[in-house]
Parts: sequence; C-alpha cells; structure tokens
Amino acid sequence: MTKPGGEAEAEAEKEEEVNDHPIEEVRNTVPISDDPSEPCLTFRTWVLGLSSCVLLAFVNEFFMYRSAQLSIGTILVQIATLPIGRLMASTLPASPIRVPLTGGRWSFSLNPGPFSLKEHCLITIFAGAGSGNVYAMNIIAIVKVFYKRQINPYAAMLLAQTTQLLGYGWAGLFRKFLVDSAYMWWPINLVQVTLFRAMHEEEKRPKGRLTRLQFFIIVMICSFAYYLIPSYLFPAISTVSVLCLVYKDSVTAQQIGSGLKGLGIGSFGLDWNTVSGFLGNPLASPAFAIFNVMAGFALTTYVAVPLLYWTNTYNAKRFPLMSSHVYDAAGAPYDTNRVLDPHTFALNLQEYNAYGRIHLSILFAVNYGIGFASLMSTLSHVALYHGKDIWELWRKAAAHKANGGREEDVHTRIMKRNYKAVPQWWFHLMMAVVLALSLFTCEGFGGQLQLPYWGLLLACAIAFTFTLPIGVIAATTNMQPGLNVITELIIGYLYPGKPLANVVFKTYGFISIAQALSFVSDFKLGHYMKIPPRSMFFAQLAGTLAASTVHFATAWWLLTTVRDICDVDRLPPGSPWTCPGDDVFYNASIIWGVVGPLRMFGRLGNYWQLNYFFLVGLLAPVPAWLLQRAYPSSAVLRNVSLPLIFGGASGLLPAHSVNFLMWGLVGFVFNHVVYRRHKAWWMRHNYVLAAGLDTGVAFMGVLTFVALGYFDVYGPRWWGGVGDDRCDLAACPTAPGVVAKGCPVV
Repeated sequence: MTKPGGEAEAEAEKEEEVNDHPIEEVRNTVPISDDPSEPCLTFRTWVLGLSSCVLLAFVNEFFMYRSAQLSIGTILVQIATLPIGRLMASTLPASPIRVPLTGGRWSFSLNPGPFSLKEHCLITIFAGAGSGNVYAMNIIAIVKVFYKRQINPYAAMLLAQTTQLLGYGWAGLFRKFLVDSAYMWWPINLVQVTLFRAMHEEEKRPKGRLTRLQFFIIVMICSFAYYLIPSYLFPAISTVSVLCLVYKDSVTAQQIGSGLKGLGIGSFGLDWNTVSGFLGNPLASPAFAIFNVMAGFALTTYVAVPLLYWTNTYNAKRFPLMSSHVYDAAGAPYDTNRVLDPHTFALNLQEYNAYGRIHLSILFAVNYGIGFASLMSTLSHVALYHGKDIWELWRKAAAHKANGGREEDVHTRIMKRNYKAVPQWWFHLMMAVVLALSLFTCEGFGGQLQLPYWGLLLACAIAFTFTLPIGVIAATTNMQPGLNVITELIIGYLYPGKPLANVVFKTYGFISIAQALSFVSDFKLGHYMKIPPRSMFFAQLAGTLAASTVHFATAWWLLTTVRDICDVDRLPPGSPWTCPGDDVFYNASIIWGVVGPLRMFGRLGNYWQLNYFFLVGLLAPVPAWLLQRAYPSSAVLRNVSLPLIFGGASGLLPAHSVNFLMWGLVGFVFNHVVYRRHKAWWMRHNYVLAAGLDTGVAFMGVLTFVALGYFDVYGPRWWGGVGDDRCDLAACPTAPGVVAKGCPVV
C-alpha cells in the first residue's frame, strides 16, 4: 500500500535523523521521536493547568505565614493530573465548539483525543508557575505588619506582577544560547523527562501489589487524616525537646536541647511539616546532598555557634543564642521606629547615633558571614570543578552550526522543522511593557516604594549582566548562585537609610534573574518534550499572571483578616501565624536598608570581620578540589560540595534545629538505607510517597484553617495543645545584669 507523499516524506526525515546529541546523558534519556499532530494546548491543558497553578499558588502562599511552612512542588501535579486527564478524555464530548462572533472560523474541542504526554507536560509547566514563591509578597508583609505602614494595593499588585514578568525579557534575549544550544543541557530536566516517560508507559498492577496511583491515594489519605493531630489536636508533638522536659529551670540545658530556639540535641518531631516545611521534601533530595547539608549544619550548630557564644564573642551572651531579631547594646529588642523618620520613612542619623549600633545574635551574625562565603564558594567551586567544561561548552555553543551546516542538536533540528519559533519581538515587547510598568510602580503612587528610576535601571543592568553567566552555570552544573547579598550590598552603599528601596532593588535585580532562568529551564524541558514553542510561551505567560495574582490575593487576604498575624507577642497561644520567613526578611531590611552595610559590616559597624568570609568562601573549595585530583577514586571526596556545606551551615533562621535533624534523618533512611537495600521499591514508590505526604498535609492544613482557624479556634486547651517545645528559657540572655521578659537575671 502506497503512503501519502507528506507522510512518506516525514518518515524518511525521521529515518535519516541520527541521535548525535553531544551530551551522553541527554542521548540516553531524551527520545528523538516526535508527533506534531499530538494535542498540546487543549481545553484540558487550560483547565487542569490553570486550576493546578491556582491551587499551588494559594496553598504555598497560605503556608508561608505559618510556623511550620510547607511548599508543594509540581510532582504532585504530575501525579494527580494524569488520571484526571484520562478521565476527561474518556467522558467529555468530542464534538467541536464554535467560538461566538468569529463567523465559524474559530472552534475547539473539549476532547481532541487521548490524553497526551505533551498535554501532561504543559500542565506541569503551568503548575510550576504557581509552585514558586513570589518574593514581592515579603515586601508587602513587612510594610503592613512589621513597619505598620500602609501600601497602595495597586502598587503592591503591580510590584508582584512586574517582578515576576521582568525575567521574560532576559529569557528571550538569551534563549538562543541557553535553549537552542545542545551544550546548555539543563540536567535537572532529565529527571522530569524520565518521570514523564515512566508515567505514560503502560502499568499493569502486579499481583498482590498496588499501582503507583493506588499507593499515592492511600498515602495521601493517611497523611491527611494524621495531620489533624499535630495541626489541631496535639500540636506539641510537632517538636518535642526532651532536655527541656527534664531540666525545666536550666537556661543552659534548654539552650542545648531546644529544637526551636537552641541546638536541638535530643529533640524530634512527629509531624511531616516539621520534616519538610523549611528544607523541602527530603525524599526528593539525593543522599550526597543531604550529607553535605547536614555536615554544614553540624559544623555551624555544634561547633561554631557554641564556641563563639560561650566565649562571648560579639557580646553574644547579652542576646539569645539563636534569633533573627536585632537588638540594642543593652540586649533589648532594637526599636526601629525610634531611628526612622515617620514622614520620610528613612534613617534619622542623629537619632541613630544617640541610640547606638544594631547588634545580632551570634547565630544571625555567623549566618551572614557564611552567606558571604556561600556566594563566593559557588563561583569558586564551579570555576574549579566545571570551569574547563563550561568554557568548552560555551565555545561550542557559540558556533551555532556544525556537521556540514546542520544544527548541532538533533532536538533543535526537529523543533525547527516541525514548529514555528516564538518571534523575538514578542519578548522585546514584553520587556518594554513590563519595564514601563516597573518604572510606574517605583516612581508612581507617591514614591511609596522609595526606589528611584535609576535604582530600577541599575537593578535591570545587574540582571542583564549576570543572567547569561549564571544561566551557563545552571544549565551545565545544576548550581545557581544567588545575588541577593550582592544586590543588598550595592544598593545599601548607594542609597542607605531606605528600607523599602533596598528590598525592592533586591527583588528586581535578584528575582528577575531567577525567573528568567526558570523560564529558560522550562523552555528547555519543552524542547526535549517537543512542545510547540508558542504553546510554551502562552502557557508560561498565563501561568505567571495567574500565579502572581493568586499569591497577591492570598497574601492580602491573610494580612488583612488574620488578627495580629506575624505579631508573636500578641497572637493567642497555639496560633500558627508567626510568619518566620517574613520575620527574617524584615530584620534583613533593617540591617541592609535602614542602617546599611557601612554601619553593619563596614568601618562603622560591629561586624566588619565577617567580610573575611568572602575570602574564605573563595578559597575553601581549593583544598577539596586538590584532594579529589590527588585521590580520584575516593567516592567521599568526589561527593564533597562546599557550596552545599555552606548552604547547610547558613540554613538556620527561619528553619530550626529540629527541622534539620528530622529532615536529615528521614532523608538518610530513604535515600541512603532504603535506596541501597531496596532499590526496586525506592525506584517505584519513593517520589509517589513524597507527593502523597505533601498533598495530605496541604489539604488538611487548608481545611483546618477554613473550618476552624479562620474563626480563631485553635484546638483544645490542654498541656499538648500548644505548638511549642516548652523551652522558654532557651531564648534568655546569660550575661550578668541583662533583663529580659520571663528570664532569670544572672
């Protein structure tokens, strides 16, 4: 039987196509087949994608303000939408629906055929826009709750939208290098590709066992039911500190034993939110990453902090052992309102000089030093371990064509042959519109945000400068150095005494890069999965707009309806609305914005010695790299990562010791012990278990708030009805003569 000419030609091209991708991991993971007729941006995609985006945005923003935070990722959507999509494919009518007022030229179908892998991938990308946090919400929270000032809701909404969308422009400018190039291969996406392929293979239920979907449903129901206990009936089991129960009158014992305010020795939690709330789901972290992070945590928490505290470095005993707050020289909380001009919302230098310098807890000070080291160690680590490879990949990527004029990348050839590219002017127009709105946001509304036009343009210049080099690092190593400290440092020196200007500058300069790389990474995933680029563009744009809107609406709703939200001193006992992330963000705005780096880490500050950590971070990877080269067969040395160690070392605040201990324990058990001894079970069930636990906690957390917490009902009043580890003395100062509420005077 003779095939039609077009089909025969397509098959001939497919037969001629050779998987000549230069990266072996990509060749072994990503198929080179493609069916351009496969449905992609369909009615099912819009419904499931937008609903997933909205749900994740609401749940993640909702939990950001609670003591035990929770972040739901896209793996939940990947698992949950597959059966729903197939159900829609089997039940919805297939007849076309004509769009009114188009003369019958436009129509769509509720059911274009079987639920496809491309639809599934695009739905997950939709959801990814909702799973990430909107950094601008921290700004809104600190203005309304901590500084107790008003902010125009339209300015707040535009700030949320523009900071999220500005990255589109940078993504469009550099996608030719970071997406089209075969050598920018984004290894993180290979996990997604593998999972999508596994989920769309036929799965037969093994005799006497469960399918992955059945396993997910059972885990989700159990997690949902159990979370009623730590969230409402018995919150005390979220953190149990044994030493505090034994030594009720000892400050030192409680500092050592408290899982929330101290070193956490002997503490544990029987709550999945305690395990995954701050550090992410440990089941999704590889064992080597867990070991590195826990090594950094142990070095800081059990070596550096006790040594510096009990030697009274920086007068540490005047302040709590672990706190993200700022203090005056007497050990009392620093009165920010005293040094801020109420009319200009800027630093009153005369009043500041009369009041005195800001002081930090020893952990907070160490965290800043390690943060400096972390940034430099990432750059140094990448240069040493991957510098030669990155340079070679970049050199090859700069040559757009090879092999006799053919595109280097087999996937690029398929994409260009089968689909229309996104016109570059779409990105240029998007960048121009968003930049204009950003200027209006900063300069309009009476200058509420404090950042002048030149500050916004400087933030954009920083983002433009660093997007490509950081993108190359992320696309080849899975490591993405953050610029938040650098942006705070730059604007802190150039425009001191302006707290909102500092955090707004940081958001435009730092988050726009993160958003750009997120967009580019998704584009590369679509590249591998053969998603039409224009469908990708519309899905990302719609998802970002929807997610930003829902994040803003959720935050504004909570900040205006939950009584005394974020005010720990005025909240009723057992209330979860303590806003740990916003508390840290607020104190950072004081350090970098109100006072400024010159009066904190410069010659006019108490902590100028912490600048040496920049040098420490730069040099720290060198010995590990030399040892690895000297002993290339050592598995231990091969898995040492100084950036991960520094990341673990600076992870406390807003996370607590008990979070690290439980996260490390669960991660070690499943990703080391179970992985090595029961690998087949792990391969089949580990990620499904992770998704089920997170989903059950999220649903019950929202349900208890809507049904109970919204009406100020926080659970039965009894000994275990308070979500605290009963280590009140752990936050007490130990220097002689310092007076603190509820603490004995030494």
